[in-house]
Amino acid sequence: MIRILKLIVCFSISITGCFWCGEVHANDSKAEEDIKVFLNQVYGKRAEAMIHQNDHVLEDNYLSDKASINALHNEKRRIKYINSWAGKRSIKLVDANSEIKIVRLKAMNETATVSVVQSLKVSYDYLNTIVPVQSFGIGTRHFMTLKKANGEWMISREWYLDPLDENPDKIAETEDGAAPSVPKTGNIVNGKRYKRQQAIAYADKYAGTAWGAGNNRRYNPDYKDYTGRGGDCTNFASQVVGDKRGGSLPMTSQWRYNKQSGGTQYWVRTDSFKHFLLNSGYGKQVFKGGYEQVVKPTKEDPNGALARLQPGDLIGYIIHGNDIDHFSVLVGYDEYGYPLVNSHTTDRYRVPFDLGWDRNTKYVLVHIKD
Repeated sequence: MIRILKLIVCFSISITGCFWCGEVHANDSKAEEDIKVFLNQVYGKRAEAMIHQNDHVLEDNYLSDKASINALHNEKRRIKYINSWAGKRSIKLVDANSEIKIVRLKAMNETATVSVVQSLKVSYDYLNTIVPVQSFGIGTRHFMTLKKANGEWMISREWYLDPLDENPDKIAETEDGAAPSVPKTGNIVNGKRYKRQQAIAYADKYAGTAWGAGNNRRYNPDYKDYTGRGGDCTNFASQVVGDKRGGSLPMTSQWRYNKQSGGTQYWVRTDSFKHFLLNSGYGKQVFKGGYEQVVKPTKEDPNGALARLQPGDLIGYIIHGNDIDHFSVLVGYDEYGYPLVNSHTTDRYRVPFDLGWDRNTKYVLVHIKD
């Protein structure tokens, strides 16, 4: 049975192989080319369906067995989710562009296994105010099994880390239905200890496979990729605030990274990282609450609690209980003022901070002390 995991939950998963090997193996060049054409068509259709909500165009690429039908159902749910989210934020999706890279392909007779990286650019417009069209990027890594039916390649199975695998009926919303907006407060400046400008630049450069990211859409090779060992979100957040080319906070005996041994638990584990930040004095928790609570204007926070953060600060996400499941980096705001984040697992570049989460999610706002 196909499993499509919710975005960025940093629990233990097992992924074998290397996404970046770039090896393509096929028993003949025609099979390889046919599969490349087929996959470009598939991902192009998905981008089209996301904008026009005509998900029936996807159906011709799937088989009639249970696993294939389940994969199709998940794609349709993703389309419904992101459009439902946009509607509850007074936003309209206006364009989507997909680029794919086949990093592993093995074709034998009528079956093929493929690893694909997709970089997706999504553009959106506001319904109730005049600002330029805005765009964000998402990067996903896909494992697929393809089979031939009547001489045509079809999707038999698919698994990937999905940033939009959420129930469209459980999206958080506010009474006015407007997107959150945080007023711009001037130029971002470096503190005496925390190099906030460099931290944001680092987060943009190494946002991975997402559209918009730098470094040829690759992670920083100086660090291990923990995607297959519990998720890379906290490793990335630690890099942003601690790498000398990033925020430059000094490593400690607890919170450190070594090229040979990797990161300590305080470097790579979400809740351990949170406790380190708060107990070390590097950061402080300024608010914790659901979507409505963090965006609602109050006497204490006229622009909502989110306005307490600055670009270069962190947002933790709690799905249930009290432990943080994911970290993202606040990197700025769109032209309307919507807070935008970068993260790993799944890779995101300047994405609205709540996209992919539901009304039960709790947001932990962590300010890094300058």
